[in-house]
Amino acid sequence: MDTRLEVGPSVDETAERPLAVESIGERLAGLRLRGREAVTSMRRSLEQHGLLSPVAVFQTDDGVELIDGFKRLGAARALGWKEVRARSLEVDAVGAKLAIALLHEGVALSEMEEAWLVRSLYREDGLSQPAIGAHLGRHKSWVSRRLLLAEALDEAVQTDVRLGLLSPRAATELALLPRGNQRAAAQVVIRTGMTTRQTATLVGELLVRSSGAERALVIQDRLEHPAQRAAPHPARRARTAAEWILADVAIVRRAAGRLQGRLLGHPLDAFGPRVAEVTGHALRDLVPVLEALGRTIETSAGTGGVP
Repeated sequence: MDTRLEVGPSVDETAERPLAVESIGERLAGLRLRGREAVTSMRRSLEQHGLLSPVAVFQTDDGVELIDGFKRLGAARALGWKEVRARSLEVDAVGAKLAIALLHEGVALSEMEEAWLVRSLYREDGLSQPAIGAHLGRHKSWVSRRLLLAEALDEAVQTDVRLGLLSPRAATELALLPRGNQRAAAQVVIRTGMTTRQTATLVGELLVRSSGAERALVIQDRLEHPAQRAAPHPARRARTAAEWILADVAIVRRAAGRLQGRLLGHPLDAFGPRVAEVTGHALRDLVPVLEALGRTIETSAGTGGVP
């Protein structure tokens, strides 16, 4: 039995309800990446289809805080919406953070997001590293590595990641450097458009230098004489719109069959009340998405002359 969410008060299923956008706090937003492009894409989706899945929230002494749906809420704010549909999970602050990890097991969090989550549980909530590993279903060495990443990486570099200026994978490479060199090296990566592989090469070159002064000289040289970009690969023929549709159909068909088999083989109540509640929330959110897709398919097939 999975006990990773056995934290805080018992869970009672709460129905969806409308919540004022301005009443929803985003205290946990610092644990997630939310790039401008992702919010823009979500805004277009809300304009076209509305809010297909409710956001997930939990109740605190100070009000309601968001657990899942940061891009949806950000897009709703940008559109000037007054309300969004929300579903409450009866968890405390620790349970809410664990729910973030559980809700994104299928679409994994980045290493930086995992690191922020572990650091928050360790520093803010006082959980031991073995306890965090037990709750997240991870080995204690994984927890130690993620904690080291969050605490070894300069906060300015982490801000670059949050702003979308630096990829999480590049930041993970930069965390291997002494803190005194990380910000300058990050600027090299950002200004010269280095790939993750090029970033790893730069880090390797810096680590073999014996002093901070030598590393600073290398960084300055890379800024003044950036490495040539790799030659582009021969262009492949772009897929047609029909080919993309057929590829997506195949992906959805495989995922649907896989999900159905797992649901038939693993009843939710076998996971324990907390995991069952969070998993049930994710599954219920999928229903309106599939219904909207079905309506779009019917419309497209009808207008496209498909028998």
